[in-house]
This record gives sequence, C-alpha cells and structure tokens, in this order.
Amino acid sequence: MPKISDYDRKAAVEYAHEWAYFRNPAFYNYQLLGGDCTNFASQCIYAGSKVMNYTPVFGWYYRSPNDKTPSWTGVRFLYNFLTSNKGLGPFGSEVDIKSAEPGDIVQLAVSSDNYHHTPVIVKVEGEPTLDTVFVAAHTNDCDCRPLSSYQGVRKMRFIHIEGVRK
Repeated sequence: MPKISDYDRKAAVEYAHEWAYFRNPAFYNYQLLGGDCTNFASQCIYAGSKVMNYTPVFGWYYRSPNDKTPSWTGVRFLYNFLTSNKGLGPFGSEVDIKSAEPGDIVQLAVSSDNYHHTPVIVKVEGEPTLDTVFVAAHTNDCDCRPLSSYQGVRKMRFIHIEGVRK
C-alpha cells in the first residue's frame, strides 16, 4: 500500500522560478510541437512530488521525448491523471480559486472552450482572486504574472495537489 506524503509546494515553486525563462536540458522543449506549458507544469509538480507514475499510457512520467505519457505534456491528460490518480505519484482535485495555493496549477481556455494552457501558481497574496494569484508558465514564458492579465479567458480551472503516493 503506497504511503501518502505531503506535496513540497516550496520545491515546486522554487523550480518554477528557476526555469520560468529557461529550459531544463533534462527535458525536451515542446515549444515548437504545440507548446511547452504542460511539460513545464509537470516538471514543477515533479519537483514537489519526487515521484513519477510509470503506468503505461495512463500514468505520469517522462524518460525521454519518445518515452513519456500523454499526461506529462497534454493539458487534458494531466488534468485527468491528477484528478483520478489512485496509484503512485501526485494526486489532486479541481477546486475553486479560493482554495488555490502556490504549487497548484491552473488551466485556461482562451480561444475556445478547450483548455489549452497550464500555468503553475507561484504566489497568492492574501485572499485568492484573479488579481492576487500569480503564475509562472512556458510557451509565453512568464514568472509572477497575475492571472488577471490573461485576456479573453473563457474558462479557468484550478487543480489543487492534495498529496503524493510513494
């Protein structure tokens, strides 16, 4: 039976700050293949969890550009993994903005109703609102960007990382 451990939010946020404007050479840069945002979010979550789930297809891992799960780089697949994971690795749930914490992720739907961008929450100042939640992201690289600065957002969902099974 896997042991449930705390998610290291500080480590996830520190990783996000360190790599927001750079690419960690240990991971492929998917910028030219549809974007690097969910790859970056997965790296941050991994920094805070230290555990991958090596279940083929439906797990969450990265070994190389050609040996990874869809959840490592795909917006909806990461959501599905985190919110339904009963095995090893990080797990979470969709929450309201009021429950958002640094180290969690937010997914945005801007140009359509499909979620397509995954920033990492790096700071919450006081009561969580669009003006007080700040994110880091790849694709349109940023760090400490207020959520309110994203224009034309149709939908937004917050995924709170509840813990890690080791």
